[in-house]
Amino acid sequence: MNRPHRRTLVFGLLLILLGAWLLAVQFVPGLQSWVEANVDWPLIIIAVGVLLLLLGLLVWVPAMAIPACIVAGIGGILWWQDLTGNWASWAYLWTLIPGFVGIGIVLAGLLRGGGRRALVRGGQLVVLSVVLFAIFAYFFGAPASIQRYWPVLLIVLGLWMIVRYIFRPRRQEG
Repeated sequence: MNRPHRRTLVFGLLLILLGAWLLAVQFVPGLQSWVEANVDWPLIIIAVGVLLLLLGLLVWVPAMAIPACIVAGIGGILWWQDLTGNWASWAYLWTLIPGFVGIGIVLAGLLRGGGRRALVRGGQLVVLSVVLFAIFAYFFGAPASIQRYWPVLLIVLGLWMIVRYIFRPRRQEG
């Protein structure tokens, strides 16, 4: 089955599922109240991220893993904040978003079969995200366990940059 036919089938299936859900909510009175009582709103955001990933897999667009990871990751942050009530943590948790992009790049690369290059590029974003997280967490009130050890991440980043420089491929001159 070629890509346009697959897309048409997937979108048709999604419309059927959405319509069935909306009908079920209208005709089964307890369903809406059950969902409201048992499903936290951030879980819906995580579910949208999972649906984006599944949609990307169904129509075979591996790059859909990137927005899927971003949406699901932000949903995870919001879920944690909703559970803890620590909404002020957004001052440093936003730095995890580049890491979600990196995870999406790695996942998309693995799905495409070009794992090494995607692993390096995505890994760089994850490392950058963790370092930014540690720095911002230190300055904006993260728990003491994070604040104490953030300089270790700077040391690791420096070592990683030096090792990368030493082992980079050399261009042939002449």
